[in-house]
Amino acid sequence: MFTGIIQAIGKVREPEKLGNGVRLTILAPDLGLEDVKIGDSIAVNGACMTVVDKTDREFKVDVSAESLSKTTGLDTFGEVNLEKAMRLGDRVDGHLVSGHVDGVGQVESMEPVAESWKLVVRAPRKLSPYLAYKGSITVNGVSLTINSVEDTALDTLVSINLIPHTVEVTTLKNLKAQSYVNLEIDTIARYVERMMALKDEDSLF
Repeated sequence: MFTGIIQAIGKVREPEKLGNGVRLTILAPDLGLEDVKIGDSIAVNGACMTVVDKTDREFKVDVSAESLSKTTGLDTFGEVNLEKAMRLGDRVDGHLVSGHVDGVGQVESMEPVAESWKLVVRAPRKLSPYLAYKGSITVNGVSLTINSVEDTALDTLVSINLIPHTVEVTTLKNLKAQSYVNLEIDTIARYVERMMALKDEDSLF
């Protein structure tokens, strides 16, 4: 589990072909890899990955073809948001994040508004039931609060306010219109939807 509070920005070196997937080497001198072991989990742009090799400055993860098909940005050069798995007793400053990407969204706009930034993302229609005003969403591994939701025939527009600190310490500052992002819905919303669906079924009997 993670919190969606980014601990460092890493840089992906040249991906190595690994069957139908890739092996990524991620330079992360600011993450604090001294307490990371082989087999530990690190969220890379919101996707939970297993460390298969490491040094004091970088680590490697294997990304399967399945993971590549369900995410974006894990097979190219560039900066990535990083977070080590939380420990029992850690403060949850964001929200509970599983590191399982639910869908890929596309940035509609990323614009400055006064001292902050307004990020608008088009989320896949299948995620619409889990997106709500003042609810939580994870964008490229960053825990964020939804400011508004607008459903369309094909997708859902989610508006998010970004404070300067969040923009400064994450890769969200690199987003622009048409950028693709990894999205994870709130775990609590997932369970509520499931319980309500079963409750409706039970009412038929």
